Amino acid sequence: MAAFTSTNPAERIGKFKGEILAHAMPIETLGICGVQKYIPRNNSKTVSMRRYRPYGALATNENTKNRWVVDSAAHILSEGNTPTADSLVPDNVEVTLQEYGCLYQTTDQVEDTYEDEIPEELKKQTGERVGLIREMVRYGVVKAGTNVFYSGGTSRGTVDDKITLNVLRKASRTLQLSHAKRVTGILAPSINIATQPVEAAYLVFVSTDAEADIRELTGFKHISEYGQRKVVDPNEIGSVENYRFITSPELTAYADSGAAVGSTGCLSTTGTLIDVYPFVICGEDAWGQVALRGDKATDPTWIPPGEKSKSDPLGQRGFCGAKFYFACKVLNEGWMAVIEAGVDDLA
Repeated sequence: MAAFTSTNPAERIGKFKGEILAHAMPIETLGICGVQKYIPRNNSKTVSMRRYRPYGALATNENTKNRWVVDSAAHILSEGNTPTADSLVPDNVEVTLQEYGCLYQTTDQVEDTYEDEIPEELKKQTGERVGLIREMVRYGVVKAGTNVFYSGGTSRGTVDDKITLNVLRKASRTLQLSHAKRVTGILAPSINIATQPVEAAYLVFVSTDAEADIRELTGFKHISEYGQRKVVDPNEIGSVENYRFITSPELTAYADSGAAVGSTGCLSTTGTLIDVYPFVICGEDAWGQVALRGDKATDPTWIPPGEKSKSDPLGQRGFCGAKFYFACKVLNEGWMAVIEAGVDDLA
């Protein structure tokens, strides 16, 4: 671990010191729609949830598991005869908490001679980094969903087009056949419980790189045209049909993973293969996030330089960091979808 020392980075003593400039802050968006679950302390690291399939649902795939199959003729009663009783079919979903953490180090010389407010900066960046870690855990889980549609292709390696209304409508049709409800309540991105109502829609989370293509979709309505309609997140840019789009620079692409760039006009990291962007579509209760409940849900650490211990008898080092338990899980693959598409290179 590289420590923050009085020479790295160099001091500004003897120079005209401007203010500490604002730095880029990570953006959390995905957490607004994940079902919140908590594990009390000292009660295991694993949560087991159960869902019962609708009557007649087939186990062919995650979509068919959500679809009722009822024949009215099979439910006609015969006089004097008790009908055959049916049973419920459960699906279990388990998620196990993982422990995450980050740590910064500084020294007593920084505390004694450095002109910048390093302790405050360390504390601030620790909190922001914890938020970004949570967002990356969420993104890793939801973009790996199995209900996938490919723009212009049949696999990630054959994606050769940008987002289109056609592929959005295909995803919407599948979600509705699986009885995926539109999102009607959102949470704060951090681990909170309270929700606030929003106009029903499927929420789409994608990189800011895709914003220009979304704006080009027929029927796109920018948030400035919403009137009394409230945005679901500060990063929402607008809506199309039954979708609302939220963008974030943290939701990165699969670089050089699509078809050959050729004349597609799609963005590519190396100029050879198309960068493929996941458009993560969420219905109500499609995925969940689990945290530890209680005062140790997030455990911050601030050990200032000067505190002496057996490992640091002269108190030369200080530390700032945090650790926390967190996990995410797709709860129902049929209630979310991922569209993989390229984006315009804007050349």
